[in-house]
Amino acid sequence: MKFVGAHVSASGGVDNAPLNAMKIGAKAFALFTKNQRQWRAKPLDEVMIKSFKSNLEKSGILPKHILPHDSYLINLGHPEVEKLEKSREAFIDELQRCEQLGLELLNFHPGSHLVKVPKKDPAYTDKIMEAELNCLDVIADSLNLAIEATKEINVKLVIENTAGQGTNLGYKFEHLAHIIDRVEDKSRVGVCLDTCHTFTAGYDLRTRKAYDETMSEFDRIVGFEYLSAMHINDSKPKLGSRVDRHHSLGEGEIGWDTFKFIMNDDRMEDIPLILETINSDIWDREIEEMYALQEIRT
Repeated sequence: MKFVGAHVSASGGVDNAPLNAMKIGAKAFALFTKNQRQWRAKPLDEVMIKSFKSNLEKSGILPKHILPHDSYLINLGHPEVEKLEKSREAFIDELQRCEQLGLELLNFHPGSHLVKVPKKDPAYTDKIMEAELNCLDVIADSLNLAIEATKEINVKLVIENTAGQGTNLGYKFEHLAHIIDRVEDKSRVGVCLDTCHTFTAGYDLRTRKAYDETMSEFDRIVGFEYLSAMHINDSKPKLGSRVDRHHSLGEGEIGWDTFKFIMNDDRMEDIPLILETINSDIWDREIEEMYALQEIRT
């Protein structure tokens, strides 16, 4: 069974998120458990936690179909020690907030190396490759530290693939595999594939053949056993543009066929499929349209 939803607002308190998911007919949802553009947040109190769990029960949505996202400020591969430590502390706090709410996943962007090399530099390629590898190792170290600090809880760290904009890593399946390979407790790590990011990173999804080839490559390099969630977005930029700009379903460069492939792919069963499309006013319609893509099986 497929579980489609959207990244809903938690404005006014995280306990509003399940109610907002109900309003759009979602069977899954994503949320921020704190302000995503601030380092510090008021701790969750018992009243808020109880209210969230009560509203979640009303919604009928299971914790395993909820995909919290961490703060955009966190960079688990930051090259500066002080800022790296700040990111690691904030990430651990995000994991603890998920555990308080009874949630099982935490979605995050891997990190950015922030190294600037002029393209006219003769050693440009070598320097960038070195910066990427160093950063990937730092990210893996960050995950191991976070897992060790939260070994008493069971929240999975879900790495989101990226478009590769700027110095963001995670745009190659090899990046994801590199990080996972260095995580000591692999039961605590997973992957979220974003369709827009996948496409603009250079992996085509638009035809049956292209979709099958991309998913086979993901399985070979990373492994479907790590797929824990998906972000469902069309793309404003073209294939391989390395630009992260989402679009409404069917209105971008990807098109409806890809989403039909996903909705009829057994490998995407029982995980959150989360819309991050640009018009929240039509999320209810997009959710209905996603379910309408499912083929009747006899």
